[in-house]
Amino acid sequence: MRRVCFQLQVRPDRIEEYTERHAAVWPEMLRALKRSGWHNYSLFLREDGLLIGYVEVESLESAQAAMEAEEVNARWQAEMSEFFVELDGARPDTGFLELREVFHLEGQLAAADDPAS
Repeated sequence: MRRVCFQLQVRPDRIEEYTERHAAVWPEMLRALKRSGWHNYSLFLREDGLLIGYVEVESLESAQAAMEAEEVNARWQAEMSEFFVELDGARPDTGFLELREVFHLEGQLAAADDPAS
């Protein structure tokens, strides 16, 4: 399973509404994410609008392609796009900045405990 962390910027004047929208995401959107292989998906929002997302997927490209085929995703992304800055015409689900993982505790513990290493 691949761990993906990403960053977006929510417009400061839309933070409250963005938070409210995510308090009750459409059930059909939730089911589409699950069907499309999005696992352990979380969003974290700083008070200045910095949004950090985390998701576990077999393949980010496959998970995004599966969501592309979901009709509800087009509606959700159209509504959500107005909340973000600096997307340059991309949708939020494809226009984010992916962050590089530099440390994973369990991975290093497993390597340290492996007598072959």
